[in-house]
Amino acid sequence: MNNTQAQVHILISGLVQMVGFRFFLERKARQYGICGYARNLPDGSVEVEAEGERGLLEELVKDCRIGPPAARVTDVKLEWRPFQAEFKRFSIDL
Repeated sequence: MNNTQAQVHILISGLVQMVGFRFFLERKARQYGICGYARNLPDGSVEVEAEGERGLLEELVKDCRIGPPAARVTDVKLEWRPFQAEFKRFSIDL
């Protein structure tokens, strides 16, 4: 697994709001030791900003493509960025 530190911006589209998606991502991120946030956007998508080990971020991206059981993901857009050490933990913006 690649343990280089990185940051990734993720936009998840589909049936991803009101299905526990942010809470699902929070559990996964904490499991992987990833910091950042997840929030709902007005267009119905979920935005994630996450940083940590690149290999673990790639696992989180795989989780984003699946989501919790009630979710139906239709698209995941990624933008990889240099590690910034911006976050202390993973949170949900309500």
